[in-house]
Amino acid sequence: MQLDQVKALVTGGVSGLGRAVVSHILANGGKAVMLDINDEVGAAAEAELGARYIRTDVTSEEGVIASVDQASEINGGLNVAVNCAGIIGAGRVLGREAPMELGFFANTIMVNLVGSFNVAKTAASVMQHNEPNGDGERGLIINTASVAAYEGQIGQAAYSASKGGLVGMTLPMARELARFGIRVMTIAPGIFWTPMVDGMPEHIQESLSASIPFPSRLGRAEEFAVLAGNIIESPYLNGTTIRLDGGVRLAPK
Repeated sequence: MQLDQVKALVTGGVSGLGRAVVSHILANGGKAVMLDINDEVGAAAEAELGARYIRTDVTSEEGVIASVDQASEINGGLNVAVNCAGIIGAGRVLGREAPMELGFFANTIMVNLVGSFNVAKTAASVMQHNEPNGDGERGLIINTASVAAYEGQIGQAAYSASKGGLVGMTLPMARELARFGIRVMTIAPGIFWTPMVDGMPEHIQESLSASIPFPSRLGRAEEFAVLAGNIIESPYLNGTTIRLDGGVRLAPK
């Protein structure tokens, strides 16, 4: 699939990695709709990028069905879904005051894992009716995991579990959807430049950069978007997770 043929929806699309993906698709002649829950930032992104924003809670089955249908209508179809919506979910199993509340753990799983599955299965239900291209492809789903799925740090039990679930479901989902010509891929980014990192002291930023073998800097959202674009254009990529991390392996803490 070429980028100028893309009719995409991107969750978490108004900022960070998601916004970079939207921008990359638009810059290469494709169409993209942003699904997110931040109305103020969404309105600004609409004005700046020219892409439509739809307020969407990824944990709501009915809400996602409505948003996917609306995105498909706006784009004149749907053949790519990119899941970038997620939360950090940092907290110790045994905190100083008390053990982690079960609701905290469950909410992290609900947003990061269940929310991504919710969007993926809803998008696939639309994509299965697309006309196949020359390779028989009807659609593509890209999920966003994290290197924490493999080397979760202290305080990341909930987050790592949610991202590990995304890695784990990639192959079985790809195998199941193969008969419809729908590919499923996952990207596991390492330490990327985010608004949270931007607010850290300079020496912390330098320490984070130094921990990355090469290049010794934080990842850029545009690099994530380029990889997503490469996946879109490479039909033989299917059923696997690609680490995008500069060779970093997370320490225990």
